[in-house]
Amino acid sequence: MERYEIKVLVPKKPTDHQIKKIQESFAEMPMEEILGGLYFAKNRWKAKDAGVLKVGRKSIIKKEVHSITAEQAQWRLKNWKMMIANYRRLGYSYPTISRIKKLLIDMSKKKSR
Repeated sequence: MERYEIKVLVPKKPTDHQIKKIQESFAEMPMEEILGGLYFAKNRWKAKDAGVLKVGRKSIIKKEVHSITAEQAQWRLKNWKMMIANYRRLGYSYPTISRIKKLLIDMSKKKSR
């Protein structure tokens, strides 16, 4: 198998561990897969830099129920139609809203124990 050398200029000095991981990746993976991964990472970095990267569903759910008391959870469940409208306005999908409701139900039951 022929081997080729690629020289890359980077903004700061990589660690020995980083160099080793890059070398392993290039040795084990086909070039098309590496380029596909770099394309994905570049687009993700651009979106993050522009501030338009959407956080994942788990992060959204944690943010919504992080420091809610049992009383607050009960209030949200009593006013669920209004909460759904707010969540939809924020762009949450129905599966995400359903997961939030499930956690709110669990939280509201903690007080009654």
